[in-house]
Amino acid sequence: MNSNSPTLTLAMELVERASVTPDDKGCQQLMIDRLEKCGFSVTRLPFENVDNFWAVHGHEGPIFCFAGHTDVVPAGPEGDWTSSPFKPTIRDGHLYGRGSADMKGSLAAMVVASEQFLSRQQSHPGRLAFLITSDEEGVAKNGTVRVMDWLEQQDLIPRWCIVGEPSSSAVFGDTIKNGRRGSLSCRLTISGIQGHVAYPHLAANPIHLSTAALNDLIHEKWDDGNDFFPPTSFQISNINAGTGASNVIPGSLEVLFNFRFSNEVTADDLCARVKTILDKHSFAYSAEWHLSGQPFLTPAGELVDTTVQCLTDAIGNKPVLSTAGGTSDARFIAPKGTQVIELGPLNKTIHRVDENVSTADLEQLTEVYQSIISKLLS
Repeated sequence: MNSNSPTLTLAMELVERASVTPDDKGCQQLMIDRLEKCGFSVTRLPFENVDNFWAVHGHEGPIFCFAGHTDVVPAGPEGDWTSSPFKPTIRDGHLYGRGSADMKGSLAAMVVASEQFLSRQQSHPGRLAFLITSDEEGVAKNGTVRVMDWLEQQDLIPRWCIVGEPSSSAVFGDTIKNGRRGSLSCRLTISGIQGHVAYPHLAANPIHLSTAALNDLIHEKWDDGNDFFPPTSFQISNINAGTGASNVIPGSLEVLFNFRFSNEVTADDLCARVKTILDKHSFAYSAEWHLSGQPFLTPAGELVDTTVQCLTDAIGNKPVLSTAGGTSDARFIAPKGTQVIELGPLNKTIHRVDENVSTADLEQLTEVYQSIISKLLS
């Protein structure tokens, strides 16, 4: 990609804004200015401390929507980076900076693809739209989930949606995310009796009490998965107990664990099965559950088939459909009945020091986005 590329220029302008979640730092205004110039009608939808906007071009017919986020995760110590995380830098054909891959490069490609499409076809069937938030990397309570509720009230639910998450694995376009596993977390507190380690008969060690139960949870087979989803996984992420002293039996133990689950089970199923396992063991406990996303799947159809064809034409290879990885804002869009996929650059460096994206991949991504718009809105 040459230095005059509109996608690269806009991506660099976005990266230089330190929009650590949920602070947008003016990124959305940059996008809004560009979109209004080519005829989009923009509605700002701030909720509490989160900036969101909905932009639409056209007045009737099915809606094709680009969705994404302007917020980024913290960069960490600047000295760990080869170049400043919020000073966009090009080295060896890559744009470096926090958010370059996740997902400001995709946002730039979306805007430029839309500009190029509309420069040729100002009048088109259907509607072209943007749903942008600054609350994806954080708690995700005042962003896409609330905008989708607003869109439902306005009878503006998109038929098709592409979320610009970095979906590619080894080379650009090798993977399309057409679904995601659900995510269910639990804060498990196991009660014991604090005491001196020399007098264990006067205490109850919650670590000892819970070991067999945790082992049962670790080795439980939750399901077999299916053609679209891998088997449900259970992972303990934190264990905390004790006062820090070596001669004190702790009075309680806190365990944090998470399920990434397929559509072969429900969150209620998992909660009930965990309770059954825990109740087999003799200790008191409490469990605090948090469901951050249900599993969803967009099967073969208009959006998936069109995207597969556009990528195959662009890179010469048919992409793989995948539901692997973490959660994204697509989990708030799919339940409304929208066909939704994730398509973006490589995810190798996201959330890492020296995050970067190939400038050539940004060029290809822009072309693919434009091709998808043309096929769906023609």
